[in-house]
Amino acid sequence: MAKFKIKHDRDNCIGCGACTMVCGQFWSIGDDGKADLKDAVNNELEIDEEDLDCNKQAAESCPVAVIHVED
Repeated sequence: MAKFKIKHDRDNCIGCGACTMVCGQFWSIGDDGKADLKDAVNNELEIDEEDLDCNKQAAESCPVAVIHVED
């Protein structure tokens, strides 16, 4: 199964919460009001192909484009 990497530029996140609405199993809002990528290390997380669509939707819903999905 292919692996993909999610990278979150958290410093530039505005905390709108769109990612949490479309992909809540991976995204939450932290105590500081910014989005958190659950279980991420240094704002990066490796995912399987089965979780790709959800995270692509999160990236596409982000108004400031701080979520990046890479092969």
